Amino acid sequence: MKLSLGLTSLLPILCTAIVHDNDQQAITGQQHAEQYHSNTKLSDVIAASPLLCLHRAICEIESVTDDEFAVGELLVSILEAHNFTVKTQSVPPPNSNNSTKGRFNVYAYPDVSKYSSLGASSIEGEHVTTKPKVLLSSHIDTVPPHIPYSLSLPKPESKSSRKDILISGRGTVDDKACVAVQLQTALDLLSSGGVSPSDVALLFVVGEEKRGDGMRAFSDSKLYKATNSGYKAILFGEPTEGKLAAGHKGIEMLTLKARGKAAHSGYPWLGRSANSMILPALTVLDALGDIPEAEGGLPRSDKYGKSTVNVGYMQGGVAGNVVPEYATADITFRLAGGTVSEVREIVTHAVRKVDPEGLLELEFSQGYGPVPLDADVTGFDTITVNYGTDVPNIEVKEGVKRYLYGPGSILVAHGKDEGLTVGDMEEALAGYKRLVKHALEL
Repeated sequence: MKLSLGLTSLLPILCTAIVHDNDQQAITGQQHAEQYHSNTKLSDVIAASPLLCLHRAICEIESVTDDEFAVGELLVSILEAHNFTVKTQSVPPPNSNNSTKGRFNVYAYPDVSKYSSLGASSIEGEHVTTKPKVLLSSHIDTVPPHIPYSLSLPKPESKSSRKDILISGRGTVDDKACVAVQLQTALDLLSSGGVSPSDVALLFVVGEEKRGDGMRAFSDSKLYKATNSGYKAILFGEPTEGKLAAGHKGIEMLTLKARGKAAHSGYPWLGRSANSMILPALTVLDALGDIPEAEGGLPRSDKYGKSTVNVGYMQGGVAGNVVPEYATADITFRLAGGTVSEVREIVTHAVRKVDPEGLLELEFSQGYGPVPLDADVTGFDTITVNYGTDVPNIEVKEGVKRYLYGPGSILVAHGKDEGLTVGDMEEALAGYKRLVKHALEL
């Protein structure tokens, strides 16, 4: 795969930085503190670190869901420059007829011929590595809009340390921090001899923020089916504040539709308002998370707390002087307990209580219940999270550990102030190394 001119010009600088291992990552924190408080550019701190340099490079590339081509292209080039064999998997978006660029997952493993005399098997006429024991995976797409990468110091600057440098911009947390940390983890462990080249593989997928189509495409692929028998663990990257996630809430989504009859607003009795039809249902659905289960509310649990409801999108009518003929709304339920079928039954019952004629249309998505995760590694604090991940989008064999871990907080992800610190990134690098070594000892 060829790089565009812009990426080609960036690559030599970037790879020069990345090729150094951990012990060469630079100057001590105290030296850096003295330098940047003496007006040295914050960018010098980033340039001196392989990890931070890589993170900056991929964050500077816009990669909103369905437009991940450029960042995927850069990752392919970086991995190939570091003796990884790279396989890309095309994942066409639903509106592929309108797409000018392709999009693809990136699967990579160390080229065993460059590290040892290990043999290789064959899949579809191409060589692949022996089966990895640990897979590290994150997503390369972000939510819109793109926010440029920037650096800053908290105030007062005079009391800040190197680790307090704030790295801001879209994707700096979700999820390019994990992409950079996972890649650097593999490079450092390979360089130090901490892992065998046949131990690890990397998977960076598209589409997590919308449909999870990248991970599902990988899960269904011949490549995954041919290599997954050796897995001891999959390490999923998401912002968990540097803690191990013991699980995350499930999700179900509903599109509610009402079809009425248009009429002049001066004579509303000649029509039927779709907005008036849908509003009572939205009111009862919006309250389901706060109603006790015994009274028809959504499931709860000690681990995850309450299920929550978000009426995220509403649209109805064409003008203020027209009785609306059509209305629709999208509702998301974050599930703290129960199964998808149970939740659908609760939701349907609540709607039909205010819609006894059954005029409203209910279209449910393919959701899932709460997702338990492994958190059995000593030395890590644990957390549960309310957001969804790609974990349910890949079929994992019984006995394979699933860890969810990464730097930064979900509380700033997707917002205008998305960002994390240098310290967050470097602590996560150390954490991922511990997780990989733990997984290899299982």
